[in-house]
Amino acid sequence: MSIPRVSVSEWGTVDSDVQWDMDALRPEKIFSLTGKVALVTGSGGGVGGWLAAGLAAAGARIVLSDLTKERCEGISRLLSDNDVDHTVVPADLRETTAPQQIVAQAVEHFGRLDVVVNAAAINERRPISEVNTDLWERIGSVNLRAAYFLAREAMLTMRGSGGGSIINITSINSEVGLEHVSIYGAHKAALAQVTKTMCVEWAKYNIRVNCLAPGFLMTSLSRPLWDDEDRANWILDRCPMGRPGAPSELIGACLLLASQAGSFISGVSIFADGGLLAGSPWTR
Repeated sequence: MSIPRVSVSEWGTVDSDVQWDMDALRPEKIFSLTGKVALVTGSGGGVGGWLAAGLAAAGARIVLSDLTKERCEGISRLLSDNDVDHTVVPADLRETTAPQQIVAQAVEHFGRLDVVVNAAAINERRPISEVNTDLWERIGSVNLRAAYFLAREAMLTMRGSGGGSIINITSINSEVGLEHVSIYGAHKAALAQVTKTMCVEWAKYNIRVNCLAPGFLMTSLSRPLWDDEDRANWILDRCPMGRPGAPSELIGACLLLASQAGSFISGVSIFADGGLLAGSPWTR
């Protein structure tokens, strides 16, 4: 299947000739996910849970997935209290069959899949001198392999139903090296790269694939970092905004990538890092 080449005259009017429909441009319309089905892995955690809530607030029906059903109890209760149609699919992403199982159950329940957010992640801080192959494989099985194959399984469904959006949650560690997180950084960088290939290969199916890359957030996964006063101050001194981010601050970018508001955005990484990658202030 090839992407059709469309001339300007065939596509539509040029900008200067557009008859503006302001109602169609309202944020509640272009960001709407009404009628869509969104799957979020790691949805029992801080980032995944907040993103699932944000997608639900935009009108999506939600598939929650985490290691156990109990991990999703909090977000599931929130969705139920707000009358959001949702289901929970527990799965261990370290198992090679998990991606196919999750997507199959999502489609069995809702009949379609429109948005996937690969938010599940694990980490263990180790100097490179102490990294072994077992640790490399264990972290990579979730952070890279599962995300890769979940995206592929989603594509196989989406390509037959008009397309969709896949959002891979990466990290500023995909761009910069940080002490004792070599495995996490390597796998997030690999996921950012393969996102570009997915974008190129799947555009013909109207499937967009992007990364959302957080900086330093206040989450349970990063708690050991913030508990270390020296490391916490090092980060805060270098972040232009001078504070950690909150998982809820990723929702806006996620909705952009998931909805028609981002219909011409694919193959990119959006960094939500308080300006950290842009540079650092001289003094705080």
